[in-house]
This record gives sequence, C-alpha cells and structure tokens, in this order.
Amino acid sequence: MRDVRQPPRNYIAKDAVKVWRIAASLPFILLWAAVIALSFLAQRFSLPLWAVLTAWGVVVLATYLVVVLIPSIKWRRWRYEVFEQEIDIQHGIIIIQRTLVPMIRVQHVDTKQGPILKYFKLATVTISTAATTHEIPALAEEEASDLRDKISRLARVDEDDV
Repeated sequence: MRDVRQPPRNYIAKDAVKVWRIAASLPFILLWAAVIALSFLAQRFSLPLWAVLTAWGVVVLATYLVVVLIPSIKWRRWRYEVFEQEIDIQHGIIIIQRTLVPMIRVQHVDTKQGPILKYFKLATVTISTAATTHEIPALAEEEASDLRDKISRLARVDEDDV
C-alpha cells in the first residue's frame, strides 16, 4: 500500500493575486501601446483590417490569460507547510511541482520585499540550500518574519543533532 502525502495546508496571502496581476500587466503596457499605434497607422499605410483586428484579438487574449487568469490559478496551486524535518512546497499552473526541502540542507533563510509587495504589506521567504534556492512568495509581513525565524530555528536544531 502506498503512502500518499496530503497536499500542504498553508496558502499564501490572497493579495498575491493582486501583486502578480500588477507585475504581469507592466510589460503589457508596451504591447497595448504598439497595438494602438498600429491601429492609428493602419489607415495611413493601408494595412488590411484583418491584420489590425488579429493584433487586437491576440493582445486582448494574452492580457486576459497572463494578467487575469494565470495569477488566480497560480494562487490556488501555491501551498506550503513546515515540518520539523522538512519544508513541503507545492506550486504550478498546469504542471504541479511538489518539493520537499530537508531541514538539514537549509543553509540560510531570508525575507525579501520589492515595492509592489511592500505596498500590499507582503514579503517573500527564500530558503537557500547548497544547490538551490526555494521561495514561498507573498506572505503577510509578520507571517513571513515568523516563518523565516521558525525555519531558521528548526534548521539550526537539525545541524546541532548531526
């Protein structure tokens, strides 16, 4: 009989969706400017109507997918849980990735915060091992600080036991 692990129980902050939408929308400003410019230039250079409408359709669809839909799906999939011996992280959009980070491998834990996260009073916890860095994004500032301290404490306990 297989031992099937339950998904991690903790979700990141719901405001992560807003943060991701803002961050995703920034590159689209240039894309929207280009399609608007194309619309104005279409008459001057006799571009076919189908080309202009196709450009608008692609930009509208891409904006919906990247700015509206994907952040919501991403938030529903992002989960984490911290145990004494490991950190369980799950994320993904189409392919769900599940990572177990052994506490004994944790070298250091940080919190980081860019301007958008700071505006929403959120922070990201980064967990570094010798090989990789893992992130738990968009937690409330106090929750991120508490989680950083808890992981640091648990990692130190494991190091003392070895």
